[in-house]
Amino acid sequence: MKRSALAGLFITAAMLASPAFAAGDKDLCQINLDKINNGKALLSTDTSGKSGEIDTAVAQAKAAHAAGDDKKCIEITSKALQDLQNSEKGGQ
Repeated sequence: MKRSALAGLFITAAMLASPAFAAGDKDLCQINLDKINNGKALLSTDTSGKSGEIDTAVAQAKAAHAAGDDKKCIEITSKALQDLQNSEKGGQ
C-alpha cells in the first residue's frame, strides 16, 4: 500500500504540475519543494539516511531560491525528487 500511495501522490502531483511548466522557473522551484515535502512524509520510517540527504537538498534549494537562482533550485529539487522516488523503490 505504501508503494501505491506514493505512486498516486506523484501521479497526482505530476498532473497538477503540468500547467506549471509554462508558469516559469520560480513556480516550478516552489512546486518541486512542495512535492518533496509531501513525499518526505512517507519517509518517516526511513533508516537509510535518505531523509537527512533530502533535508540538506531542501535547504540548499531554498537558499538558491532566496538568492534568485531558480534554475539551481530546480536542479537541486529535481535530483531530490528522483532520490526520493528511488528510495521508495528500494534503490540507492
